[in-house]
Amino acid sequence: MPVGIFRVCLVVITAIVNHPLLFPKENGTVPENTEEIIQKMKEREESLRLEQLRLEQEIADQEAAQKALEKAAEVVEESKKEKVQWDTWTALSMVIFLLIELWRQDFQEGNWQDTGGEEDDMAVLGKAFKGVSFPGKAVLASFYEKRILGTTGDMARMREMVEGFADDLLEALRSVCNRDADMEVEDCMGVGSMYENWRVRKPFVCDLIVPFAPPEPYCFRSQIWCSGDSFPPDEQGYGTIKVCRADEDVTGCICDKTKLGEDMLCLLHSQANTARPSSEMEDLLCFKNTQYLDADQVMKWFQIAVTKAWNRISHKYEFDLSFSLLDSPGALKIKFRSGKSIAFNLTPVVQYENSDVYFISHFPRSSLAADLPSSTHWFLTFAVYERRFIQLVSKTLPANACHVSCLQILSFLHGKQCSLTGPSGLTNYHLKTVMLHLLLAHPSQDWAAEKLEARLQDMLKLLEKCLHEKKLYHFFIGNGKVPAELGFPIIFQRAEPLNLFRPFVLRRDVYRKTVDTFHEMLRNMSALINEYTVHIPLAQTNGIHKESL
Repeated sequence: MPVGIFRVCLVVITAIVNHPLLFPKENGTVPENTEEIIQKMKEREESLRLEQLRLEQEIADQEAAQKALEKAAEVVEESKKEKVQWDTWTALSMVIFLLIELWRQDFQEGNWQDTGGEEDDMAVLGKAFKGVSFPGKAVLASFYEKRILGTTGDMARMREMVEGFADDLLEALRSVCNRDADMEVEDCMGVGSMYENWRVRKPFVCDLIVPFAPPEPYCFRSQIWCSGDSFPPDEQGYGTIKVCRADEDVTGCICDKTKLGEDMLCLLHSQANTARPSSEMEDLLCFKNTQYLDADQVMKWFQIAVTKAWNRISHKYEFDLSFSLLDSPGALKIKFRSGKSIAFNLTPVVQYENSDVYFISHFPRSSLAADLPSSTHWFLTFAVYERRFIQLVSKTLPANACHVSCLQILSFLHGKQCSLTGPSGLTNYHLKTVMLHLLLAHPSQDWAAEKLEARLQDMLKLLEKCLHEKKLYHFFIGNGKVPAELGFPIIFQRAEPLNLFRPFVLRRDVYRKTVDTFHEMLRNMSALINEYTVHIPLAQTNGIHKESL
């Protein structure tokens, strides 16, 4: 209690002592000092505020500069990454391109038409081929002997007769032609199935080609699709033939290619040499206003010349001669008084340089063949080399080899099926091309007579594989494995392989019809063969066994 009273008294005394009225003189300046202090504090506060603003601005500028630097660094980093990615993709693309190029060269030089092994071929065939009845060896041998072998003698007699008459007709043709103005006709050559001994379907038709050359002082200069100049895909396998004077250098002077002007003169060629009247070139069977040989003009000239030649020698023969097909200008038919007839084709051709490759004016057409680009584009035929290759390989094969037998049986089956269901895109030339590929792929001993059944299956398998892939390459063009003994021109071996099935890619309706016909032929194979085979006791045969081709 006393302590509490003491504290109250202390507070009261302190209040009284500190009251301003007790010390009026000492405390008179207090209000003035307070205002000055307040003013200085305000000035200080304002300066601090300005300093704060300045610092904030500097900080903001530094942050903006830092962000700009970071953004620039990010852009540089991204550009580096993109450059690295681009360099990576560029390098990868170059590697892929080089691999493709190496594969293409290998494909062209060594593996350009893959005939495949047994396992590869079997993998290609679809479910439609399972359970197909394939004739046994004895049935095939009986069929071949009964239906095909007997036609060989008939072909030989027909060839002899047609060749003799054609030689006589061409000799008469030379006599009726103007040696100074007309084309010079050489001796004919037999090509195709009749001269390769595998023709089976009647009527037999001999194919003869007749090389011709221009009169002096002219000559032919040819240009082919694989000579370096660009040819569109639909013109592969074709070439053009230019009629030139023998003393003319078509590549050394440009006076024919440019307009020199009225006041300029070519020092190499006089005006008399360079002027070629249109009528002169047309007399040389060129297309109008050009120097390029026209196939239509050639065929018109040849038909007229053959007609004149026949009129000169017709009295020597007891038959009539006529042109049999309008769409095949070289097709001729001999009609005997007994009513029998013999058909053969006599087609003019132009030799390619010094080889046995020929430009042919008209080629047998099929549903798969495309229209000619123009009448100045000539198709190249390798028929002479094909015949020569078969003869060369036959010398290395066993006696009675089955390569020709396989082709004959397959040609017969396909022909019979087409007679039942209509034509397809496959031709006998496609079938022969398959056989040529297999002749090059299989060793000689594989073509022994007792292996007829196996090799026929190989042909069917390869043909089905080619149809499946829509790829069947020409045997000679782009094939580096052609035997050197043939003397085949190297320019064609180095060319890009020519796909004979390329039209299937463009014409799906023909492709579908062709595949259906092939499948139907396989299903009907046993029935077609049995129709022409004498009855063989089961004990003497291996029967008709089923194989999944």
